Amino acid sequence: MNDAIRHLDKRFVTLRPLANTPLPPRGWLRAIRDALGMTTAQMGRRLQVSQPRIVELEQSEMSGSVTLNTLQRAAEALGCRLVYALVPERPLVDFVHERADLIAARRTKAVAQSMRLEDQEVKSGDAAKQLHRREVERLLNRPARLWDEE
Repeated sequence: MNDAIRHLDKRFVTLRPLANTPLPPRGWLRAIRDALGMTTAQMGRRLQVSQPRIVELEQSEMSGSVTLNTLQRAAEALGCRLVYALVPERPLVDFVHERADLIAARRTKAVAQSMRLEDQEVKSGDAAKQLHRREVERLLNRPARLWDEE
């Protein structure tokens, strides 16, 4: 298996619990600004924008339309650091193996059907499993091939 996948999976272990942290009801910007006792006008001055723009900014965070650049600047104005990460819901290794297994199952099923039509059916369950395992290994050796089929 790819070392890059294993390396990323190790890094995600610490991030995964954070991925379940719920967004505050009014968003992170508003929650932190309120906790600091900072008004929208004060934050606007820190960002060199108007007070209404801060209200728009907080609304855009809630709607998901805020840009990372704007969020970064707002975080700095609040004395915070923006942390950006994509955190897989399960280990990447599992995701890749499941995908390889799915593609291999499709391919071996097609091969088995073709062989059946040609009266060359594989009767042994062990032989079919071995064919499947070999296909999984072949796919794992060339993981880019996993994403060619849908």
